[in-house]
Amino acid sequence: MFCFAGLEGVTPRSMDCPRIALAVMFLLAASPLALAADCTEPPGPQVDWQRCILDRRNLAGEDLSGAKLSEASFERAALTKVRLDKVQGYRAKFISADLTGAHLDDGVFAEADFTKAQLKGASLRNADLRRARFYRANLAGADLTGARLLGADMLNADLSGATWTDGKRVCAEGSQGQCN
Repeated sequence: MFCFAGLEGVTPRSMDCPRIALAVMFLLAASPLALAADCTEPPGPQVDWQRCILDRRNLAGEDLSGAKLSEASFERAALTKVRLDKVQGYRAKFISADLTGAHLDDGVFAEADFTKAQLKGASLRNADLRRARFYRANLAGADLTGARLLGADMLNADLSGATWTDGKRVCAEGSQGQCN
């Protein structure tokens, strides 16, 4: 954006550069690119940890309900009994994380990676798990009632004793990769 002061034919309106510059700065500040997550923010409900690396963190028992965790990484993190209800966790990574007894109810975890994650006894009721990866994850005794699993990779996942998406069927002992 240029201001042309002193040129013939330039109207007073077109010479209002300070006002235009201020408007441009406001628009840039309000853009999504300018709004970055604060990865040092303490854990709590509705925390914004999008694209943060939180590998090996101990967040056991924390309440992160309603948090923004899209594309965040929690590899090998201790997340036992953590509350992740109504979380936005699109493409989040929970590789080898311990989510034993965690609550992921009503969360969006589409395309999330739970490879080798420990989800024993976890609640994933009504969670969006489309195209999520559960390769070799332990979902024994987990509650998948109402979960959306379209395209989810359950290769070698342990589903022993898990409550299936219909809320009625309980997977047999030794169910690997599918609910038997």
